[in-house]
Amino acid sequence: MIALLPMYDRPELQPANDAFWQAIRAELGRGPEHLSRDLDLWQAWRAPDLLLAQTCGLPYRARLYGDVELVGTPDYGLPGCPEGHYNSVVVAPAARKGARLAEFAGSRFAYNDPVSQSGWAAAMMRMRSEDILPGELVETGSHQASAVAVAEGRADFATLDALTYQMLCDYEPDLMAQLCELERTEPTPALPFITALGEDAAAILAAMQQALETLPEEHRTRLHLRKIVPLTPSDYLAIPTPPGPTLVMDRLARGR
Repeated sequence: MIALLPMYDRPELQPANDAFWQAIRAELGRGPEHLSRDLDLWQAWRAPDLLLAQTCGLPYRARLYGDVELVGTPDYGLPGCPEGHYNSVVVAPAARKGARLAEFAGSRFAYNDPVSQSGWAAAMMRMRSEDILPGELVETGSHQASAVAVAEGRADFATLDALTYQMLCDYEPDLMAQLCELERTEPTPALPFITALGEDAAAILAAMQQALETLPEEHRTRLHLRKIVPLTPSDYLAIPTPPGPTLVMDRLARGR
């Protein structure tokens, strides 16, 4: 069996994630002894022996729906977000504080991954509402790397998962001092917990909820984890999926 909690697993949070998994495993009465941290995410998410993982809303609705079971959704108590939801923070260099998003039309946009709700899809939908496009795309591989790209002047703006943004403020204040928050996007369902088809998703959800109740407050605080709520696949499938970077760049090459 495989279990992994990779989406918010900074070194500072690994002890808390490990403790959370041990509590879940104790409630379930089964599962691997330790969380996996060296697996390819797509292979792990699709593994027939997957017991528990966390993915992102865009991979879930675009590629994983129908191949996995939805277990539940974390509630991180993020500002301006309903229970079980999150959003993205639009960041720019600190010197651009107070600027409007429309001013970044034709600028360099850093994104972590083309299959990211917070780093790509939310940004594209927000830019669509302003009828603007970036002029250049900079793929970075992570939200932290997107923040660095903006801070170093290799990109002009980026969107960061709101929880990652908070963690960067907590653990990398020197980096975040070089950036400013312009605005936040509309909330969407937070990063879902999934299991393999054939697993008892309801039992796993109940085990996670009970484990969270018993988790020491220190770990809950580090994880920012308040609840795990039972959202439905329809909640995720209702979110629009914009074109990917290849199509956007093709559109730019054709002059929109």
